[in-house]
Amino acid sequence: MSAIEKYRRIFDLTGKKAIVTGGSRGIGQALAEGLAAHGADVAIVVKSTVERGEKVAATIKAAGRDAFVIKADVSDEADVKRMIAEVMKRWGRIDILVNNAGIIYPGNSEDYSLEDFRKTMATNLDGVFLVSREAGKHMIQQKSGSIITIGSMSGYIVNWPFRHTAYNVSKAGVHMLTKGLATEWAEHGIRVNAIAPGYIRTELTDEVMKEHPDVVNNEWAKAAVQNRIGSVDELVGATVYLASDSSSFTTGEVIVIDGGLTLR
Repeated sequence: MSAIEKYRRIFDLTGKKAIVTGGSRGIGQALAEGLAAHGADVAIVVKSTVERGEKVAATIKAAGRDAFVIKADVSDEADVKRMIAEVMKRWGRIDILVNNAGIIYPGNSEDYSLEDFRKTMATNLDGVFLVSREAGKHMIQQKSGSIITIGSMSGYIVNWPFRHTAYNVSKAGVHMLTKGLATEWAEHGIRVNAIAPGYIRTELTDEVMKEHPDVVNNEWAKAAVQNRIGSVDELVGATVYLASDSSSFTTGEVIVIDGGLTLR
């Protein structure tokens, strides 16, 4: 194979088996479709939005890849074990895991309930640990695998003017979990990385735009040196890179994609 041909295939994911949690909409949908576009088969994990997940799966299957939906709560250990078992039964291996499922409960810390704090951690941090652990067991046996977690610039900074300290803490924990797993599992041929998006246009930000257009336009967009918020499409390239052999020497990294917001 010539160097040109080798480089042409550097992002090829043909035959790879991927899991995307929270893959029915927004960032998760874009990443599931992006992986499929480069050849991967995709299991879409949803907590409740099964119908939307089925539409994403249908799009992927129409493109000639395999896809199916699993209803599971990533914060529930038994659900996670069942979900991984379903993937293994269908495909017999797991090559790529994208931990995308997440929640956010805004609120002032002095009034914030312990219940909401724990629910935030249960999904955003415990969920990443549980799914990574269970998928990682099979990747260890395979001696290969790539785990990609969607962290956030909120793991580095305190977003303003909305208050969501619990979310920030959960994402900072995700970043350190990424580094810890990368260090432990490198000997098994597993790479573990994260992506830390800035403000991205999703249904959630559209809702904020309706109620607080000044915040989106003046606080969020203008805080970035590119003077805008991002699109879900702008996270696909980094995900495909981290999932593919092109990132074979990259592990334990958190790639910030925020339009330069955290530069100042």
